[in-house]
Amino acid sequence: MAKRTADPDKLNHALHKARIQQESPTWRGTELSRQELAELVNQWIHQHSGQVSALDAGYIGKLERGEIRWPSASYRSGLRAVLEVQTDAELGFSPPRRTLQPIDTVDDVDRKQFLSAAALGLGATFTPSALSALTEPTKPTPIPAKIGATEIQEIRTVAQAFNQWHNQHGGGLLREAVAAQLRHAVNLLDARYPDKLHDELYSAVAFLSTTAGFMAFDVYDHETAGGRYRLALACAEEAGDFQQRAIILAQMARQAFWRNDFESTLTRIEMAQVRSDRFTPAARSMLSAVRSRALARLGRDQEARAAVGVADEMFGHITAIDASGPLYWYDAGEHAGETGHTLADLSHTPSQQEAIRRLTTAADLHGESFARARAFNMIRLARLHLAGSEPHEGAIIGADIVDRAASVHSRRIRDYLIDLRKTTRTHPKIAEAADLRDRINVALTSA
Repeated sequence: MAKRTADPDKLNHALHKARIQQESPTWRGTELSRQELAELVNQWIHQHSGQVSALDAGYIGKLERGEIRWPSASYRSGLRAVLEVQTDAELGFSPPRRTLQPIDTVDDVDRKQFLSAAALGLGATFTPSALSALTEPTKPTPIPAKIGATEIQEIRTVAQAFNQWHNQHGGGLLREAVAAQLRHAVNLLDARYPDKLHDELYSAVAFLSTTAGFMAFDVYDHETAGGRYRLALACAEEAGDFQQRAIILAQMARQAFWRNDFESTLTRIEMAQVRSDRFTPAARSMLSAVRSRALARLGRDQEARAAVGVADEMFGHITAIDASGPLYWYDAGEHAGETGHTLADLSHTPSQQEAIRRLTTAADLHGESFARARAFNMIRLARLHLAGSEPHEGAIIGADIVDRAASVHSRRIRDYLIDLRKTTRTHPKIAEAADLRDRINVALTSA
């Protein structure tokens, strides 16, 4: 996909200048980032109106590129306050103007040609940017005056649908779609609803925002992912949903893990485990499994194996409630894969052998509907065999998964393939390893 380039004539220089003149609250001496600006505006809106907003770095980018010239009233108010200006014009904002073109002057123009072009609003020629403009909504999706259990269930259904797509294809293709759904869901928080549905509504929005955060994290858009997770956390805490809060913190821990910040991984998991007496066995098992991975990377092998043991014990107590709840995805395959990765990071030979057994189980249990998870497990399994005493077996496993893995839109999968390619170089005289390396090169180039 071609990289989007901004139209120099549309750039909102006033907004960009106002932002970079503000100092980052996090890093002294640096300019305010787009994500920081978005979060400050969200905070201002919540403090002054009680609304929960989903403004993010991507939206600020659209404003600065001039793709959006007139944001909503609440966004404009928040931006004025945070950037310390008095008027919208100081931020380069102006309301849209309608222009009417008389059609009684086209008598000498071929009417068929005129209508075919004018109907699209493109003139005699069209460009991709002009076509893109036609996809912009003329007005936001209206918010119902009152919502009930049906609308709340729709939020959960949408979140599950995005989860299923992400598990099978990766999150890259639908990030804008889930962002639009999330904005609509957040807007529903301002609608009227029975008091008894307050917690369910906020919990459902937290679920959708967590899904959006994970999709962004999977393609290494860490700023957006962080914003989505913080929004989800605020909603879960508003709902008093301790288990959803734990799930969100576990996802934030996974993000820290993939950024090689293992101390932060442990910190977030320990925060997640607060009031674990309220959690289901699946939640306790999942949290202990994620904790074990950080311990293994920190070289705390004995503690890591102990955490795997706790995860195994808790998993043995899972009930039907877990299978239909927010952790429906933490099944036998997911548990085997998570703990298998931990054991693969340990130098203890029996741990390595157990890792192979668990990762094989995970790969067998994950079907096509969990293509992303299956790819992770099989690539790691191939690396273990290549690095051990069965390099031929590793090359065969790698060849079996490489093409399908590369088709999943996930930066993490791509990094796994790069690591697998490095491992093949330890066997320069094995033809299967050389063939696998070539296939990985082709797959990465194609992807």
